[in-house]
Amino acid sequence: MLTACGAFGPTWNEGKSTVKTTVRSTRDYINPVPKIDVNRYSWDNPNQEKLALLFSPVDAKVSELMRYVTSQDFRPNDAWMSYLTMRFPWIDGVLIADANGDILERRPPVPVKRFSEPLIFESIWRDTLVKTVVDYTALGPEVYFGMPNFEATEFVGLHVVSFDPRVLFTFCPQPEELVIVDPYAHKLWTGTANISPASEALTAIAWDKLLLEQSHGTVEAGGKQFTWLARYIGHDRFIYATESANATFQDKGLQLIPFFGSYK
Repeated sequence: MLTACGAFGPTWNEGKSTVKTTVRSTRDYINPVPKIDVNRYSWDNPNQEKLALLFSPVDAKVSELMRYVTSQDFRPNDAWMSYLTMRFPWIDGVLIADANGDILERRPPVPVKRFSEPLIFESIWRDTLVKTVVDYTALGPEVYFGMPNFEATEFVGLHVVSFDPRVLFTFCPQPEELVIVDPYAHKLWTGTANISPASEALTAIAWDKLLLEQSHGTVEAGGKQFTWLARYIGHDRFIYATESANATFQDKGLQLIPFFGSYK
């Protein structure tokens, strides 16, 4: 009987080896040896890499502001507005209006830029934000976007923040390399007074038609190739663009990895 058991069953040493192997394999799954993949966020497209490095810090500031503005759909109190201006010192102001459009409160009370004309804020049913409005004043552009306010289900007004879009270039590592296009007014926002003819030519592109089919890509303007990406500022999309780093590079679509932190 002992011989038979020894013939068909594992010896103590063999069993111990099996246990060790099982424990070692399980340990590799539960507590694996850390490895650093230095190529995980490598770029294949030099044009997208250049644009991402330029626009990402800017877009991060805008997105942070949008999240705060949309954090409530009721009339803001004093504490909310005070924290807004403290957290985002680069904005120009905030206003609260009633359902008729009359301003109930405004900070600062007297803005540097007055309305060039009465502003009309449109809201789309079930959309969170009211449509973004850009007022082109004598002192430069001013972007307005905000949230409708409700009491229960009744619309009672809205709160709106405003800022000069040119301030966004202070967050860009190389502001002279980046431009932002207002595709609705066909205007250009830059961080420098010296605007190249090629950059100015971006305003002549039919962005309304292009945005129906694309949210990124390359375009030719003024004899130069630009790499662009549409991103939201408030409710609506605006165009971040830069002259392509390599105009001969074959664009195969948006590389999502470094833009949004996905895996290859």
